[in-house]
Amino acid sequence: MNTFLPTFSTALAASCAITLSLQASELTPHQQLGRDIYQELIETDTTHSTGDTTKAAESLARRFRDAGFSEADVRIIGPAARNKNLVVRYRGAGTKPPVALLAHLDVVEAKREDWSLDPFKLTERNGFFYGRGTADDKGGATTLSAALLRLRRENFKPNCDLILALTSGEEGGSEDDGAKWLLTNRRDLVNARFCLNADAGGPQKRHGKYLTYSVQAAEKIYQSFRLEVKGSGGHSSVPTKDNPIYRLAAGLLHLSQFEFPPRFSEITRGYFQKMSAIETGQTAADMRAILKTPPDPDALKRLAASPFHNALLRTTAVATMLEGGHAENALPQTARATVNCRLLPDESPEEVAKTLRRVLADDQISLTPIEPAQIGPASPLAPEIMQAIEQAKEKLWPGLPVLPVMETGATDGLFFRQLGIPTYGIIGIAADLDDIREHGKDERVAVKDFYDALEFEYQLIKSISTD
Repeated sequence: MNTFLPTFSTALAASCAITLSLQASELTPHQQLGRDIYQELIETDTTHSTGDTTKAAESLARRFRDAGFSEADVRIIGPAARNKNLVVRYRGAGTKPPVALLAHLDVVEAKREDWSLDPFKLTERNGFFYGRGTADDKGGATTLSAALLRLRRENFKPNCDLILALTSGEEGGSEDDGAKWLLTNRRDLVNARFCLNADAGGPQKRHGKYLTYSVQAAEKIYQSFRLEVKGSGGHSSVPTKDNPIYRLAAGLLHLSQFEFPPRFSEITRGYFQKMSAIETGQTAADMRAILKTPPDPDALKRLAASPFHNALLRTTAVATMLEGGHAENALPQTARATVNCRLLPDESPEEVAKTLRRVLADDQISLTPIEPAQIGPASPLAPEIMQAIEQAKEKLWPGLPVLPVMETGATDGLFFRQLGIPTYGIIGIAADLDDIREHGKDERVAVKDFYDALEFEYQLIKSISTD
């Protein structure tokens, strides 16, 4: 029995079916196109274990070719058979350098037994679209694709080439299949003066009320370290004082009590400044207080009690994995831990490593980077970008504040920023802050939010490429 729907009488069910049918018949041609693409993508499994991103790329490529795009301007490319990327070039007047439009086609795993309904079927129910990728990020891929197809149908001539890059490898598998591979091996296909990333940012709402339109202009730096302590081991019946597990535990306890100092950037300062006008009470007052020089220490402490605000204020380091010993009746010869750090964009990984060694306070605990840090600078809040977003946003959500944000996680936008291509998260689908389901069970977006996003991306792309 499906737990999503209440029990309907036959007559009421028939009435609802008629209503839904009427609603579907009232879709504009652009909305219908968007819904068709959405369904096609959701119902193509693009997980890394059993799916095929190439298949999704091919289905979209057919739509672009049917719309008149040349073979040379529609590329399915990548090193792995099941994880290729789609790159489409919409030719413009060339009076300005190209703009890249980014989203990813791959999705995280979704098991049918874990969901209330089939994750690889687009289900419209009770005002929501359900399915894996509805929010992350087939919604973004759909709205960008539909916008370009609508512009082509209208014979719109942009002032620059528009480059759509729909990638694999963002959610797992190998990042070397996706955006990183494109920029390393075929940068000529995706090189741009800036990139609009439909996998970040966007409208945010709570209790049905829209709060802000967020523009993601930075991401924290991902860096994990391996901590390790070695010992001579021996029989557990004659324990020694020098136990690797205890030494490691003592160091981790020191780490748990340490915080990196708070620091502000143009983006985080702008975030707290605008949010102070949206929040109320003590939170709003604290946001104003931390922007003073010097910041109010009590306000900082209260805001940092929120894990999200704390992650915006400082570099973080947290133990995420632990292992030690080799037998129940033997003294441990090795104890290891993984500490995951998320660095502010201008933080030095080398300096963070030095700080961690100092905090661990034990030279017998070795600290080694597991992989090189993925460093990407923050993108400037350029007037050209912010004004275009403001203009497009006003057509859908008049008066909604535009808010610069720093991503505490990571997206493919990092790889563009690493090469000096400013990148901005501009997804059109609203995130309900009380109902975050990306990567989880029964992922969904509101039907109205999806159709609003179709219009927003169309308006934004048109605004950004019109003189």
